[in-house]
Amino acid sequence: QVQLVESGGRLVQSGDSLSLSCAASGRSFSTYAMGWFRQAPGKEREFVAGLSRSSATTYYTDSVKGRFTISRDNAKNTVYLQMSSLNPEDTAVYYCAAGTSLIATMNHDVTYWGKGTLVTVSS
Repeated sequence: QVQLVESGGRLVQSGDSLSLSCAASGRSFSTYAMGWFRQAPGKEREFVAGLSRSSATTYYTDSVKGRFTISRDNAKNTVYLQMSSLNPEDTAVYYCAAGTSLIATMNHDVTYWGKGTLVTVSS
């Protein structure tokens, strides 16, 4: 069993940077691929970024490439999402996710979800 708790979401201005964290409980964190998803008001949840167990492979949705960076620290059971050049279209609840593989996670085949943290970007 893995519990995921996101933190770091807040109100920022367009162009700002923000870092999200996701702390995982349980001893099996390193066996999961990790991902970040987001859901904007009135929209479906979308994949944002994903990271393999060893951090060797990452994937990003096109709209965040070059602006967001996903990373993990298996010793701290934590995954991060560093976001820069934020714009109002990035406003959403951001969810942390753990999956059995990176490909599965990217396809929303997620084993564990966090409850989300709200990021609001004002123009």
